[in-house]
Amino acid sequence: MKVFFASDHAGFEAKDALINSLRKKYEIIDLGPDKLDPNDDYPVYAQKLSEAVIKTPDSMGILTCGSGEGMAIAANRLKGIRASVVWNEKVAQETRNDNDSNVLSLPAWFLTNNQMIKIAKTWLKTPFSNVQRHIRRIRQIEQTEN
Repeated sequence: MKVFFASDHAGFEAKDALINSLRKKYEIIDLGPDKLDPNDDYPVYAQKLSEAVIKTPDSMGILTCGSGEGMAIAANRLKGIRASVVWNEKVAQETRNDNDSNVLSLPAWFLTNNQMIKIAKTWLKTPFSNVQRHIRRIRQIEQTEN
């Protein structure tokens, strides 16, 4: 499975830690930034990652920023993206199982690198349940997208 990564300056170090931890098991594509720049803009990276996930079958994306919120908001602007801010392994399971999230947004200001790695591993290995009520709800969300 391909896993795309992107961050802003607040999530830059976390992104690198996640990539280093997951690269043995997954095909990793780092979409940037390549260097720490305190003036970067998270919407640019969220859009770049979201477009890659949409265009690449069976792929997922992981975003890191300070709170996780800005990246998730920006990612969810694109049709077909279901980005979730996740702060523990239980929520990681729930958002994959129930919501079939395809983008994970992690809050680097509030979690350690080890916590984010555990969350990402849980999220990546948790399948969508394919339960009819969850499929129905995802379709309802898709009908409201621009």
